[in-house]
This record gives sequence, C-alpha cells and structure tokens, in this order.
Amino acid sequence: MSYEVQKSDAEWRAQLSPEEYHVLREAGTERPFVGEYTDTKTVGVYACRACGAELFSSETKFDSHCGWPSYYAPLAGDSVEYLEDTSLGMRRVEVRCKNCGSHLGHVFEGEGYGTPTDQRYCINSISLTLKPAE
Repeated sequence: MSYEVQKSDAEWRAQLSPEEYHVLREAGTERPFVGEYTDTKTVGVYACRACGAELFSSETKFDSHCGWPSYYAPLAGDSVEYLEDTSLGMRRVEVRCKNCGSHLGHVFEGEGYGTPTDQRYCINSISLTLKPAE
C-alpha cells in the first residue's frame, strides 16, 4: 500500500517507543485493561500516535468492558482501512490508519452492543493520542 506518511523502519523505531512500535508497526496487541484510554471519558478526538491523523471521536466511544477502548464508528469513513486478519486461526478484520498504515486494532460486528452501527472498533490505547476538546 502507498500511504501519505511513509517512513523507513529505522525512522519508525526512532520515533516510537518499543511498545508503540510493536503494536503500530508489527500489529501487536497491548494487554487488556492496562491502556491509558480504556476508561477515559474525556471529550475530544483520538488521533493516530504514529502520524497524528484524526481517527475516532469521544462521541462514538462506549463502554464495552472488553479491556480496550471501543468505538462504534471511525471519525470519518475514510480515515481507516480494513484488512483480513487470520493470524490467530480465526477470521478478524484488522483496522489500520489509512494515513500511515499503522495497526490500530480490530472491528467486530453483531455482538449485541446497543450502538447505532452494531460494530465495536476494539482499538489499542497505545496506538492513539487523545486531543482533548477546548
């Protein structure tokens, strides 16, 4: 894929902490219930930690009690991209930043949450930066 923000592996490693690099660039996952935004209620916009692209709004964040921040929709339909992920022997839909290709998490459907989209964007806190509303 060709992304607006492109950096070498060395540049990403220099910019990101080892934990951030593992999640954002190697499609890792942070442990559940430890992320800084899991229970955050602050009003604002969540941006990609790697490139700063705005991805999710606090207005679509909801309590899913799954251990990671959850949203029912991205900020704009074209702010994220989707890839098929069969890495754990099951079919999941990976969510990446469309601006830089960084791994954010996964999206799930049909779980019965009372959200307008019936979707749960299960996103790693470490892949985001919260920009509080003024």
